[in-house]
Amino acid sequence: QVQLVGSGGGLVQAGGSLRLSCAASGSIFSSNVMGWYRQAPGKQRELVATITSGGTTNYADSVKGRITISRDNAKNTVYLQMNSLKPEDTAVYYCGITIRFNTYWGQGTQVTVSS
Repeated sequence: QVQLVGSGGGLVQAGGSLRLSCAASGSIFSSNVMGWYRQAPGKQRELVATITSGGTTNYADSVKGRITISRDNAKNTVYLQMNSLKPEDTAVYYCGITIRFNTYWGQGTQVTVSS
């Protein structure tokens, strides 16, 4: 089994910054993909960004240039640095890790951006 614990959400004004962290533990193979997804009220969960264990990144178009994903493989931890936040970034942010076609999710952390 794999467990993920995320942290770092909160309330911020538009234009501000937040940094999310998510640590994975358990049966983690070295080859995996970690990522962040978000779900706003009344909307489906959507991709924010992913990063492979080799460091290849992928971003949603809506966050490119404002959000950076990174990871520390030694700590099995993924980070999401969010700058120039907009009210439309308000959502519950979930970290996930995909290992051999199975995806495990963290508990979600609320990010609220006020205008």
